[in-house]
Amino acid sequence: MKILVKKGKFADFKTEALVLPHFEGETKLHGIAGELDRLCGGGIREMVKSGDFEGRLYQTAVVYIPGTGSARRIILVGLGKKKEFNREKLRGAFAKAAQRARDLKVKAIAVSVEAGEAGAALDVAEGVVTEAIVEGVTLGVYQFTPFKTLERENIRELRELTIVADREPALKAIRTAARNAEIIARAVYFARDIVSTPANELTPTMLARKAGEVFRKRNVRLKVLDVKQMQALGMNALLGVARGSDEPARFIIMEYQGAGKADKPVVLVGKGLTFDSGGICIKPPDKMDQMKSDMSGGAAVIGAMMAVSDLGLPVNVVGLVPATENLPGGRAYKPGDIFKSLSGRTIEVLNTDAEGRIILADALAYAGRYKPAAIVDVATLTGACVVALGEHVIGMMGTDEKLINLVRTAADTTGERAWELPLWEEYHELVKSDVADFKNAAGRGGGAITAAAFLSKFAGDYPWVHLDIAGPAWLEKDLPYIPKGASGVGVRLLVQFLRDWKMTP
Repeated sequence: MKILVKKGKFADFKTEALVLPHFEGETKLHGIAGELDRLCGGGIREMVKSGDFEGRLYQTAVVYIPGTGSARRIILVGLGKKKEFNREKLRGAFAKAAQRARDLKVKAIAVSVEAGEAGAALDVAEGVVTEAIVEGVTLGVYQFTPFKTLERENIRELRELTIVADREPALKAIRTAARNAEIIARAVYFARDIVSTPANELTPTMLARKAGEVFRKRNVRLKVLDVKQMQALGMNALLGVARGSDEPARFIIMEYQGAGKADKPVVLVGKGLTFDSGGICIKPPDKMDQMKSDMSGGAAVIGAMMAVSDLGLPVNVVGLVPATENLPGGRAYKPGDIFKSLSGRTIEVLNTDAEGRIILADALAYAGRYKPAAIVDVATLTGACVVALGEHVIGMMGTDEKLINLVRTAADTTGERAWELPLWEEYHELVKSDVADFKNAAGRGGGAITAAAFLSKFAGDYPWVHLDIAGPAWLEKDLPYIPKGASGVGVRLLVQFLRDWKMTP
């Protein structure tokens, strides 16, 4: 989608549709809303007065403009009650307006951030409103269609969004915000695309190649370790999980330098299971097709590294993605096996379907080689987290309160909500093994927490946060700006966290 910012009077702008937001219960039309109402002969006022359009959250309605002087139609979208309004609802409202436009076969829409109501209600600058609108529109009209061959001519697409501003002083901030939002949305698109790609088309090797394509022209140094290189390092945990598959594992390393060489980097680690059958402890067949999404954490990290580079953030960042399949082949690892990990600590395997924490153990140990300022890992790690928090919330655990608060703030800002779970000493006792240092499964109780307790043993003494995205990574139903399927969760959260990082000591 093309994102444009143009100077001009919104009511006079020529396009297929103008989008006008409206709060529930508001009966008076001021400013731009009043101008548009006069343009369509009082049609907006009549719809509000009659109750045909009430401004309920995400409600949409269409008013046609007579003649051909400016736009052909106005798409009204409800913002809900003003006292309950927030940035997340702003994203959702404009996503719904964009979807309504697409349903009408409209290919170009225009919006104004100078209408005043939304920004005033949020008490934020026009740039913040612009970012939310652009994110909502672009993410809301996402479709995954590369494997559709029939009736492609019936696929409807919104191709252009123009942000119109009449005041010269606002244009610079609006342009910057629109560009930033477009960069971040592009990274989310990338993550959604590769998570949606079937495992026969996205093996560990292919994932590494995708990373190569992404970073070829970006300020990111890419290195991919093959099996022999990982063997030489002692990544026996990652390679142990990979043993059952004919597809070789890969370890993807991405390094971005936006600050001085002396500045310690933030290391992002993403789980990269391109397909997870459960191994010998095979999963039930129901929804196993969705296990192509078990690399959502890795997708989020690659997407975040894309956006960090494109935004030119003044921070050093390293992205690590251990990539493999988990299959029950003749050489597959088994319950009872013991691996010596890269850290030197040994892992007893009790459940081969708890493989994510095993491959992350080596990745977290590798992260320590950078002597990082912080480590954040992202993984579709446990079904237990979905049981605890549902499908729309990220489980968050960590060892450093300041880092946890930074991640929580980023989660709140982006609407990718995270909820902290405790990581008390009692949980750490549960991952101790009788025959090795640690075991990879500790029973059903507190499963999301014991998985994090296991990971903490390999993160060293560095500030560390674990994000379990098992719930929101793959959605069964549409959300306002997240279509059913791969959500790309984690990209916006990580990018916002790194945007905020520059303001921290």
